Order: sequence, then C-alpha cells, then structure tokens
Amino acid sequence: MEMQAQFITFEGGDGAGKTTQIKKFRDWLVKEYNIDILLTREPGGTPEAEKIRNLLVQSDGGDWDPLSEALLLSAARREHLVKRIWPAMKKGQWVISDRFVDSTYAFQGYGMGLGLDYLQENYKRIADDFMPSLTLILDIDPVEGLERSGKQLDITTSELEKTENRYEVMGLEFHQKLREGFLDIAKRNPKRCRVIDASKSVDEVHKQICDIFIECLYKPYETAQIG
Repeated sequence: MEMQAQFITFEGGDGAGKTTQIKKFRDWLVKEYNIDILLTREPGGTPEAEKIRNLLVQSDGGDWDPLSEALLLSAARREHLVKRIWPAMKKGQWVISDRFVDSTYAFQGYGMGLGLDYLQENYKRIADDFMPSLTLILDIDPVEGLERSGKQLDITTSELEKTENRYEVMGLEFHQKLREGFLDIAKRNPKRCRVIDASKSVDEVHKQICDIFIECLYKPYETAQIG
C-alpha cells in the first residue's frame, strides 16, 4: 500500500536556501521512494496567484497596507488550494510548496504587526482545517541570510527574479522579527514544524531534512503497515 499523498512546506527567511533544498529533497524522494511530486510556491502556483505575486514581491509592485497585503495573499492562496494543491493531492500526488500560510503569519503577523488572531481566522475561512503534514523551517541569522540573498541576486538569478526583492530591502529589524516569528510558530506547532539549522553546508542541511522526513512521516507509515 502506497503512502497517502502528503503536503510538505518549506519556510524561512531570505537566503536560507529553500529553493536549493526543495529540489534536492524532491530528487531524493523520487529516487528513494518513487513518489510523484508537484513542486509549487507561494505567493503563486496558479496563473491568477502569480499575478498577485507580481504585485507583492517585486520592488515596483506597490506600497501595500499590511492588511491589504494579507487579503491579497489569502486570495492567492485560495486559488492555489482550489486549482492546484487539492486537485494534485486528490490524484495521489505529493505537494511540496516553497512557503505557505506560515509565511503570512511571519511576514504580516510578526513582521508587520498584524498579529495572529485575524490571520488565523481568515485562513480557516479559505482552507478550513487543512494544514501541511510537515513544515520544515530553515533557520538562519538574518545578517547571514541577507548577505547570501544579495550574492544570489547578483550572480545566479534571472532579471525577473532580481526585481523580487521588496521584502529583502525592508531592513534588518524586519528580518529579525521574521526569524523570531518563524521560531515562535515552530514552538506553537511542535508536531507539524521542525527547525533546521540552515547555516550548515548544503549537504548537511539536506541530511537533516531527509532524517526528519523519515522520523515524522515514513517511520509512522512503516509502523502502521507492520501493525
């Protein structure tokens, strides 16, 4: 019996290496477990949600009020869930997303001061009780993360991606709040969230992620099969 389709999310501050780790993790899951996987991202994931992404993450996308920003993110997330995530999982596909609702909690809730109560209520309206099976939070000191991110913008990204720096330029204090937010989210959700030291090498971080997957998702499944 195959494992039930899972929804796994990657979170963390800028420069934590999510994109690299997501691809390595996907390749490992395919090789080791022959799992059919959909990679996606937030904001984005559908044509409609990508249009909202352009408004929010590009440097010339506008100066949004935090509540307006949160509402735009909710609209994009609803489109993402209804048109991509849920249909994929219904077909048995696993979904791995580069950011999900925890980023809204961290960025708008902690970083911009909206708090969690309204954001959590709003999420429930668009998604009910649906949450990721596992959330991997790549933790890195904001100073190091922003330095990494700046180098990546200079060297490895496309011209379009270079404009997606609206949050990166918000200042160190904002990014420190983000880190505190993600760590607090992990404390509030110990069964779902795991914090990973993203300051280590790419291979070391990858090993942490694989070990967490085995511990949190594969071993329980294997045990259930034996039982």
